[in-house]
Amino acid sequence: METLRLSDFRNYADAELSPAPTGITLITGGNGSGKTNLLEAVAYLSTLRSFRGSPPAALVRAGCDAAVARAVVAEPPRRVPVDAEIRPFGRDRVRVNGQPLRRQRDLRSALAVTVFSPDDLALVKGGPAERRAYLDDLLVSCRPRLEAVVSEVERVIRQRNALLKSLAGRPPDENALFTLDVWDSKLGDAGTELAEARARLCSDLSPLISGAYQDLAGPAATSLSYRPSWDGALTDALASARRDDLRRGVTTIGPHRDEVELTIAGMPARTHASQGEQRTLALALRLAGHRLVRAASDQAPVLLLDDVFSELDADRSAALLEALGDGQALLTTAGSPPAGAPVAARFTAAQGKILT
Repeated sequence: METLRLSDFRNYADAELSPAPTGITLITGGNGSGKTNLLEAVAYLSTLRSFRGSPPAALVRAGCDAAVARAVVAEPPRRVPVDAEIRPFGRDRVRVNGQPLRRQRDLRSALAVTVFSPDDLALVKGGPAERRAYLDDLLVSCRPRLEAVVSEVERVIRQRNALLKSLAGRPPDENALFTLDVWDSKLGDAGTELAEARARLCSDLSPLISGAYQDLAGPAATSLSYRPSWDGALTDALASARRDDLRRGVTTIGPHRDEVELTIAGMPARTHASQGEQRTLALALRLAGHRLVRAASDQAPVLLLDDVFSELDADRSAALLEALGDGQALLTTAGSPPAGAPVAARFTAAQGKILT
């Protein structure tokens, strides 16, 4: 990424950042100065969502109708602009290389990112939804065509749940039963494909996570495994669960209910690992995903490191720096960078401005 330009984004009325092409671009500043907002803007241009979980309205500066984020990405021999006009209500207006966005995967092709943030601890300590989202993001980054499968599963489950809720526990009539059969067939096809892709990804990721964890903290037996919420064919399982689904008004099995299990030394990391082990495992998940995406594409994702070193001791900070490898990285911190960090450029965020 050559440049980032913001207008009315968060606390920035008008700002521009030109990070170093390789090495670490260090962004310092006090709490609330807008350091994380810069990383959030870069990530939004890749994923069209806030990695902080904020709604679009929160990204628009107070009193403004819209926010604009624009990045220029170097893809020799050309430069590709990526623009997003973010509105509190309604759809964003997004362009890649001057053309309206047709598929979200075109954004990731133009600007791929890997985000490390303190909130990543939720990947280990949180519920399975956090880990499923982590897998789906990696699937789309490594195999862009699966974006359509992920979207189809989400669409079908929404529609099926809406129908179940509308029945409100009443016995379904013939039309409702026919419609349920249609949604079951669609969910059976798309859900099976998604679950199988997730399971293969877990198999590929597990040794990478073990390697990343070892890089950060030394040898430890870690594993990542996928646990579907049904046995046998999904369409058969949906048929068996229909009575319960009608009673509860929700789809009780499917890819949206599957578990992704993380272990350390054979024990569930969510409940048995220490806080330090959980934090290291969360870093290993991000690092393994970054390595997998980098191996699957010609473009190394831009690393966005949001104050992650403040939670690490000197040894683990040094290990993470070494494990990151070459490439472009943006690092925010309220203090000093870890010793030995290859800082190539420095900026300060202060009162809605970026100072050199």
